[in-house]
Amino acid sequence: MTQPTALDIPSEVQQLLKRYVKETTALLGSQLEGILLYGSAVGGEFLPGRSNLNLLLMLSGYEREGMKRYAKAHKRWSREQFVVPLLATEAELMRPGTVFPLEYLEIQEQHRVLWGRDPFIGMHIDRTHLAYQVQQGIQGNLVRLRQRYIEGGGTEEAMTMLLPLSLTALLPCLRGLQRIAGQPALFQSDALLAGIRTMTGLDLAGLTDVLELKRGIISPGPVEVPRLFERYAENLDALIALIRPDGTVAPR
Repeated sequence: MTQPTALDIPSEVQQLLKRYVKETTALLGSQLEGILLYGSAVGGEFLPGRSNLNLLLMLSGYEREGMKRYAKAHKRWSREQFVVPLLATEAELMRPGTVFPLEYLEIQEQHRVLWGRDPFIGMHIDRTHLAYQVQQGIQGNLVRLRQRYIEGGGTEEAMTMLLPLSLTALLPCLRGLQRIAGQPALFQSDALLAGIRTMTGLDLAGLTDVLELKRGIISPGPVEVPRLFERYAENLDALIALIRPDGTVAPR
């Protein structure tokens, strides 16, 4: 079921989106069928100056010249917190056995159409590979976290920067766990973490503390940051172990 999509973002960001829509429709022409906004900008958790703007461009096809025009323009938009958009045709979204069910379910359940038509109305997204993608997403998150810890020299500054980024990427996977378990996916972060704790019986204090770090509520010192890093990594390990080989969730 589609979640409410209040566009609770600053007026200057809304104006920026209007300019983006105007330019992108001109660049892509008739191959563009829709522009959809998703993520924190429609979920009520947008943090100005920190959060990215996530978009899905619905296309009729991948005409090379149009793609080249957009690629040049995106270099400029990337400086305004626009990440590279997802590109998809309706046929790709509806393809049986899609290997990206998590992303498409996330967008289907919470998005705002900025221009064009909404392809998700009445659409069925194949969930065959959902459990695999969720488990792979959490495992990959933990692997990248440790790699970037090494790249950052193992400093407290690096950990303080890496942990919120890791949590942002983790939240869709947690909603994926809820979907696998047959529960409604919760998009408000506090409610989501509480729901996962109730569902699994796990102590997710590491995730909760990183959420507060991301919001600027806490500012752990040099002694506490490494401990927080370890608690968070242990939480990810515990979450990975929840998914059974048959794709179901095993509560603790």
